[in-house]
Amino acid sequence: MSEPIVVTGLGAVSPLGVGVETNWRRLTSGQSGIRTNTRFDSTGWKCQIAGLVPAHTEDADGFDPERHMDARDLRRNDLFIQYAVAAAAEALAQAGWTPEAVADRARTSTVIGTGVGGVPAITAASEIVRTAGVRRLSPFVVPSFLPNLAAGQIAIRFGFHGPAGSPTTACAASAQAIGDAMRLIRAGEADIAICGGTEGCVDPVAIGGFTAAKALSFGFNDEPHRASRPFDSDHDGFVLSEGAAMLVIERLSHAERRGAQPLAVLSGYGTTTDAHHVTAGWPDGREAARAMEIAIRMADIAPDAIGYINAHATSTPVGDAAELAALEKVFGAGAAKIPVSSTKSATGHMLGAAGAIEAVFSVLALQNQLAPAGLNIERPMAEAEGFNLLADAAQRVNIEHVLSNAFGFGGVNAALVFSRYR
Repeated sequence: MSEPIVVTGLGAVSPLGVGVETNWRRLTSGQSGIRTNTRFDSTGWKCQIAGLVPAHTEDADGFDPERHMDARDLRRNDLFIQYAVAAAAEALAQAGWTPEAVADRARTSTVIGTGVGGVPAITAASEIVRTAGVRRLSPFVVPSFLPNLAAGQIAIRFGFHGPAGSPTTACAASAQAIGDAMRLIRAGEADIAICGGTEGCVDPVAIGGFTAAKALSFGFNDEPHRASRPFDSDHDGFVLSEGAAMLVIERLSHAERRGAQPLAVLSGYGTTTDAHHVTAGWPDGREAARAMEIAIRMADIAPDAIGYINAHATSTPVGDAAELAALEKVFGAGAAKIPVSSTKSATGHMLGAAGAIEAVFSVLALQNQLAPAGLNIERPMAEAEGFNLLADAAQRVNIEHVLSNAFGFGGVNAALVFSRYR
């Protein structure tokens, strides 16, 4: 059996706030990070809400970009990079990983996924070209929006010379980043990795584009906290959100040698492709189910050993139904016993960062033996009959293994299994 790979650090920036402790406290107390979109004037738009990371000027636990970058670097890096650096700094600090030795830096990998990268920077650059001319563009505009520059900036700042990567597999990107980092360690190419995902695209182009695709919720503009409602009959689309989440993972022996405290074991990973439709998975969830089965098999456990499922469910009727069909394929009648929730009900859909923030929540569920509830489950959808949907309040549980799902446009499916460290 392969040596266990353990999680030793976590970092989080989300609509619930900045910091892992803040996110967990607000999540498990039933708070929502969805609010009226103040990023730009959305008057007259169908969708007028978003999951915005709160600023430190409005929330004591909000985001202060100058804590992690100086003014010059802030101008040169779009928001998704800023969020990534902040979340990485928290995860690395908890893990106690600030290597000085050349050999240690060479064995540290950086794998950070994103769904779309710096869309706001691209939008702003396009406007400069239109109104002021191409000569007014900054020489730093391209590095400000390239998807791999979140990983690049983290590697530069912390001096990591091991393998780097940046999956851009839409909403599965950060779950795949965690899985890719796991594979690099298992393959012997690295001993430790900072991995996760980031997104900063609450922008007119993104909101407008997803609205045109009929993907966003617009029936709850007057009650933003009620808009994200996975598995509820009144769901009408997802809420576009932003933020970043990071994990430090490493070989158990590596953690033990340096005295790091494991938080959980990353025990399984599976990924598949639907090859079916650009935006929708198979209605019967066949390939999503296979990704879960691969992850569970890698974890060397039976399906009924899973004690909590953090579902991908985004609050879209088609997607939520397909995931329930996939869960039924994997767990059969046993699905009735396993608590299921989608924490997107509180954070909204952080696109390429979704899998990572949900991985963080999965690790915390194991650590605290507490499963967060899904918000806004008032009338469960018919397809949810027979499932143990967590609603109303977080639930005390006795769990050893958690399954976390992430599915993306293009038919990408990713599943992670985290296990309790003893």
